[in-house]
Amino acid sequence: MRGLSILAAFLGGAAVGAACGILFAPEKGMDTRTKIAEALRKRGIKLTKGEIDDLVDDIADELATE
Repeated sequence: MRGLSILAAFLGGAAVGAACGILFAPEKGMDTRTKIAEALRKRGIKLTKGEIDDLVDDIADELATE
């Protein structure tokens, strides 16, 4: 059980790190959002443009409060 917690923490940290890297990369916001949408679609997650915008805004807000 402890091993699962460590794995979950590692994967969660990796996801947040990847999101930070993408969000703070020196690209246009639209390009970044397109890349995020493509990555999600490859994993079978289909979101509308508005939902992706909301997701990116939520992630940015979380990072700003840390």
